[in-house]
Amino acid sequence: EQDVWITSVAFSPKGHLLASGSHNRVINLWDVDTGQEVRKLEGHDSSVTTVVFSPDGDLLASASWDRTIKIWKVSTGKEILTLSGHKRNVPALAFNPEGNLLASASWDKSIILWDVKTGEQVRTLTGHRGWLNCIAFSPDGKLLASGSLDRSIRLWEVETGQKVRTMKGHRSAVMSVAFSPDGSILASGSLDKSIKLWEVSTSKELQSLQDHWGQVIAVAFSPDGKLIASGSEDKTIKVWE
Repeated sequence: EQDVWITSVAFSPKGHLLASGSHNRVINLWDVDTGQEVRKLEGHDSSVTTVVFSPDGDLLASASWDRTIKIWKVSTGKEILTLSGHKRNVPALAFNPEGNLLASASWDKSIILWDVKTGEQVRTLTGHRGWLNCIAFSPDGKLLASGSLDRSIRLWEVETGQKVRTMKGHRSAVMSVAFSPDGSILASGSLDKSIKLWEVSTSKELQSLQDHWGQVIAVAFSPDGKLIASGSEDKTIKVWE
């Protein structure tokens, strides 16, 4: 059991490890089968906001209130890179499907794409008028979706950093975005208590799912794309067809 507030959790791609980030600045790696701690990753100067594994499971990326992103070697627990460039808190990270790019979204209203090998900034995406809360790569890695306090969702072309289109319809901040496994639909969860489904190719709003009486903080597709799960401050998780 943990005596600190857990801020984020992530399974490794093979499912045998679980990473957890916490308010005490530490990241723990756990053996899923035994529940035993495998190792502690220490180096952040403030609360860890998010943790995410690379697609091959070799690396773990973490972000913190200290405004830095760290990349760790999972097998040794060694810190490989510290990425600095954001001026505010970094609440969201995402690896692209190839694992060579890491995207970070910040309350400084910018998204930075980082080269995972060198730690260099590849490009910076700007245009949102509010804090960034969430990001997600499309399954083919060509698009990046971002959700913001400005109530909009933007789709970016990863190769060029150009904005492809903007999706508007939420009445409050967008807290979570997720692509369907085939990349054709984007789901978004908002503080307006709704989940919206968007057609990626046109930005058309397909559906608005409304049954939560609290703000929607998290959305996720099932691996076959037939179900969506939503998590809310109303203390429920709802599963939708």
